[in-house]
Amino acid sequence: MGDARGRWEGDTLVVETTNLPQSVRVVVERFTRVDADTIDYRISVTDPAEWTASWTAAMPMSPTDGPLFEYACHEGNHAVVNMLSGSRSKDPR
Repeated sequence: MGDARGRWEGDTLVVETTNLPQSVRVVVERFTRVDADTIDYRISVTDPAEWTASWTAAMPMSPTDGPLFEYACHEGNHAVVNMLSGSRSKDPR
């Protein structure tokens, strides 16, 4: 939803997104391969209208055995809530 530009900083792919439609000014994502099965993903957000300083979140990304669904495929799909609720009600936990 903005203008994304990627560049390499050593072994890290850096994607900087600007011109976002809301007040967020800049989003910077960093993807660094840690080992054969792990990517360190970090996202930094700058929005001076909301926060006094930028903030960063990090999480490891690893392969999954199941299917991967893009969030945008389900955006606005209000049936997803019902499908997930029905599936979770069958969970024995």
